[in-house]
Amino acid sequence: MTSIDDTPAGPALSSLRRARDRFLGGRPPGDGVPEDLAQAWRRARFFGVPRDLTAPPRVRPPVDPPLLAAARPALDRVAPTLSGGMGLVLVDSRCRALWSGGGRYAGTSADVAGVDLSEKAVGHNSAALALRTGRRAEVHGPEHFLDLWQEVSAVSVPLYEPAAGRPAGAVTVVAPLAEDRTAHPGAAIAEATAHAVETELLGRARPPERLLLDAYLRQRADGAAVVALDGSSRLVSPEAARLLSHETLTRLERRATALVRDADTGPEGARAGAPEENAGPEGARTGTPEENTGPEGPRSAAPEESAGPEGAHTATPEAIAAPEEFAVPDGAGLTVRMSRLTHGGEVIGAVATVCPAARRARAAERHGHDRLPGLVGTSRPWRLAVSGATELARSAEPLLLIGEAGVGKTALARALLTLRGSTAPHVVDAAEQVPGEVPRWCHALAEGQGGAAPLLLRHAERLGQSDVAALLSLLERRPAVPLVATHTPGAPTGPCLSRLLDILSARSVALPPLRERVDDIPALLTAFTGHPSPGRPPLTWSLDARRALEQHTWPGNVAELAHVVREVAERRRATGPVRREELPYGLRVPPATRRLSGMERAERTAILEALRRHGDNKARAAESLGIGRATLYRKLRAYGMDQA
Repeated sequence: MTSIDDTPAGPALSSLRRARDRFLGGRPPGDGVPEDLAQAWRRARFFGVPRDLTAPPRVRPPVDPPLLAAARPALDRVAPTLSGGMGLVLVDSRCRALWSGGGRYAGTSADVAGVDLSEKAVGHNSAALALRTGRRAEVHGPEHFLDLWQEVSAVSVPLYEPAAGRPAGAVTVVAPLAEDRTAHPGAAIAEATAHAVETELLGRARPPERLLLDAYLRQRADGAAVVALDGSSRLVSPEAARLLSHETLTRLERRATALVRDADTGPEGARAGAPEENAGPEGARTGTPEENTGPEGPRSAAPEESAGPEGAHTATPEAIAAPEEFAVPDGAGLTVRMSRLTHGGEVIGAVATVCPAARRARAAERHGHDRLPGLVGTSRPWRLAVSGATELARSAEPLLLIGEAGVGKTALARALLTLRGSTAPHVVDAAEQVPGEVPRWCHALAEGQGGAAPLLLRHAERLGQSDVAALLSLLERRPAVPLVATHTPGAPTGPCLSRLLDILSARSVALPPLRERVDDIPALLTAFTGHPSPGRPPLTWSLDARRALEQHTWPGNVAELAHVVREVAERRRATGPVRREELPYGLRVPPATRRLSGMERAERTAILEALRRHGDNKARAAESLGIGRATLYRKLRAYGMDQA
């Protein structure tokens, strides 16, 4: 099995044993075996792995591997605490065992250095699976190909070092097989050990990489909007990401590349040329520090994980003799000051900061947004929409907020109405209203009754004919009315409603969908998880889970994200940050990699909905769809959903 949610819902051990016996006897394993497991058995047979090996083969072990040196302190602390026959094993990127402790791994000697645990040598196992998929993997009893490990249950967590985009090794915890086939009892130990090893690897990162990160963190500590660059990596603070465009960041990247490249030609060569005149590498790795982690990016770019040993190398950015300060072409008066970073007499990168005066130049744009209550988000699309709506809301005229379902139209409408006075708005939902409610409000306002509160009209596209007529009549007699309406496009409209929407659209603002403001997802997660249930700690989110959330298309927008957070909080039993495997199946599945036909889109959507409805249990989902589980696995593979 490849993830913790599949393990309890998978086939029973007894049926897996029978299926394995059929396979090893030359017959098909049967429909009850997940396709990825059947493929793993087929690969082992293709590689010629003997099922009756008495011990894993050995290969030449690496000499003084850096991974072992970094992992040894954590492994030595964890191994003595293991109980219940559990053992701990460290493998490198080629699945060679480097170290073991605790209980003895079945079929191995006390000295495991050089034991080959790759699929080509021993067939399906959790360490090989974790290295292949880049994420935590569990393999239980009869899922192993070897007879030797039929009573062993193992969980492996891949290890990433700062400068690598693929696993450098894996930590494996083995335990005796439990017949009830629950989640592996050593999963939390494996996760904690892997985290400790990765922290040590980060502290041992090569000096230039570490120096760039340290310089970035020092500037961040002073509250500056900062960008640190070395021609191959780019660390961008959230403040700088909001102030600087992609084109400006690219120009800074080119300037930093020129500083490093021209260091040998003297300061004049380093200063020559404007930022946009120096071509830099097109393939430079980019992203905010929070994004550069896991299989897609180096872990050294994460400030929140940057604590290294006290002896870590440090350096101070060395200012250019004539301070290099230039205006940002698209920055509305922003200026950037760039300093070079030196180590050992060599220029290894540059640190660029947005000047304090420039940051204040953008404060006016955010002022209206910052004081609106109940709103979350600082991305540029969201700020522009809120700023535009705030400006329109300052006058007592109708305002129409347009956007997809769940984008936050009602929250913004409530916040805007607070700008017009202390009177609480009268909220009417056209999809659920009591007949006559809108005409009564219109009549009270037309008659000049002082008690008429501002109207927040939700789902204007669902208004009935009498409501539309009342509003049109009111707007003809009194164009300036305290009305904020929300509209979700897509529903057919009659001529009268179309006329009303045309009138309101003269003062309208379109709100961006969540897929266009993914930078706000971390802040939204914080807002939605800030008040946990009594007795439960607040939810935190792993970077892998956050990346999955940012890759989702969010057809239900912010409302869907809030629902996902509630669902995870209610179903969760584990501790620590929420991992990608704990998210609903539809969020773990990446977007379709090819263009789907209408029938394929409908089928894919039906499968995702069935899996969501049945808690990701594939057997129940297949039954509800009226297909066999093997057929479901084939369709999941066809749509690229089998690795979720």
